[in-house]
Amino acid sequence: MISEISLPTLLALCLAAAAAGWIDAVVGGGGLLQLPALLVGLPHAPAAHLLGTNKAVAVWGTAAAAVAYARTAPVDVRLALRIGIAALGGSLAGAFFASGIDNSVLRPLIMVALLAVLAFVLLRPAFGVTAAAPGPPARTRVLAAIGVAGLGIGFYDGLIGPGTGTFLVLALAGILELNLVTASGTAKIVNVCTNLGALVTFALKGAVLWQLALPLALCNLAGGALGARMALKRGSGFVRGVLVVVVVSLVCKLAYDQWAL
Repeated sequence: MISEISLPTLLALCLAAAAAGWIDAVVGGGGLLQLPALLVGLPHAPAAHLLGTNKAVAVWGTAAAAVAYARTAPVDVRLALRIGIAALGGSLAGAFFASGIDNSVLRPLIMVALLAVLAFVLLRPAFGVTAAAPGPPARTRVLAAIGVAGLGIGFYDGLIGPGTGTFLVLALAGILELNLVTASGTAKIVNVCTNLGALVTFALKGAVLWQLALPLALCNLAGGALGARMALKRGSGFVRGVLVVVVVSLVCKLAYDQWAL
């Protein structure tokens, strides 16, 4: 499959990987760009291989963003790791079931995730911009975050993946009453755990295109580092507009591939 990829397709995938790393670091949801790009660029590759390659790429950009946030933003790293451990288990379980997913099923699932994110972004433009709640979160909120953001979204990340970063940011901001920047930083640490869990499962199944993943990972890493710095300086307001454009474009493209061909 790797030998069949043309240079223009490879360059387009590298550009998508860099953009995905940037989007994921700023507002989450880089997989909403990365995985559909792989679906378009490698239309005949098995879905499990695309999912596994997506994880091998995403883990690098997410890790770079997590380090940048942990150094600068007021992120509770211990709490993030507690949620991340639960997410690791959830993603391992989700990836175990993902090997049986077919592309014809994967595309509609991704479109549903895209439309859900789009609706939330449009209907709640001010979500997460207020100051964080004072003091540590209540135990009930922490347990809810471990269950929803850890086990639940972790399972989704292993099973499908796209939109996980955005879903984590929304869940953590809502449940733990965090502002958007702190929620993004916490989400990156959790997302590293989910990506690692899913990647281990896919790698053991031989469902990772490593030769393609390496150049894409380097681009994703650069995009993630740049996106984290921009988010910490400028916030995520202007990125919402970019995210809306990207989501609408990808929904149209995937819908065309699914039903018009």
